[in-house]
Amino acid sequence: MSRIYERVALIGLGLIASSMAHAMRRAGVAGEITGFARSAETRDVAREIGLCDRVCDSAAETVSGADLVVLCVPVGAMGAVAAEIAPALKPGATLSDVGSVKRAVIDAVAPHLPEGVHFVPAHPLAGTEHSGPRSGFAELFDNRWCLIVPQEGSDRAAVARLEGFWQALGAHTDEMDADHHDLVLAVTSHAPHLIAYTMVGVADDLRRVTDSEVIKYSAAGFRDFTRIAASDPTMWRDVFLNNKEATLEILGRFTEELFALQRAIRIGDGDHLHAYFTRTRAIRRSIIEAGQDTDAPDFGRARQG
Repeated sequence: MSRIYERVALIGLGLIASSMAHAMRRAGVAGEITGFARSAETRDVAREIGLCDRVCDSAAETVSGADLVVLCVPVGAMGAVAAEIAPALKPGATLSDVGSVKRAVIDAVAPHLPEGVHFVPAHPLAGTEHSGPRSGFAELFDNRWCLIVPQEGSDRAAVARLEGFWQALGAHTDEMDADHHDLVLAVTSHAPHLIAYTMVGVADDLRRVTDSEVIKYSAAGFRDFTRIAASDPTMWRDVFLNNKEATLEILGRFTEELFALQRAIRIGDGDHLHAYFTRTRAIRRSIIEAGQDTDAPDFGRARQG
């Protein structure tokens, strides 16, 4: 694979950025990788494990001379970071991000950008419940989707180059409008995370079931809720505050469906329950057929040794 960018700068060095660094090295698409994290401790860890070619002590130094700059910070911090690095961005550079909300990120970042810098938001649909610079691995994006969200008047060459970059990292790419992206993600990610947090919180509140019973007897359903609910709290706080309308719309629909299921259970309507579960089972099969999961036991996750 030939180089796509001579220098790539990563701002924020958590799971996504560290996985990008490993995947870039595997693919040989970047001449140099620079990185920055707000925390000195995180920068020290990144240096210790050789995550980047250079770990810098300021965001501005990190982006200086970079052809691609990727914001890998929580959604709520993107505007401030964009303002900080804007004077140091070189003309012709592409600025992108990995945030799971797009409209709020565009509104926060775009006003700070100088002329001649191409802003191409993106969102790799990949992750684990782990965070920090040690959590990344090159295969995170393999066979996953990265949604590219070009702006009106975006430079098509810059968009195509970024798509090629993500494909080289192992992802499939698709383009999507920002508002539609936020609605899709409210269905596929944001509302399910909120429901998982709630279910784990309910178990914590239900004192008639002891903590030890919840932990010892967790069947797959609750266990997977806890895996989702272990995700980075800062990131998810910002997601919900910045994708408020779409998330509330989907939660409203969820509440209606939940009331309908409550009623079916109360009145003993087995036909309704069976038809509903048959329909939802078909969606699971579709996800497996699309290659986005496996039907192996434990949801295809490797057992930890």
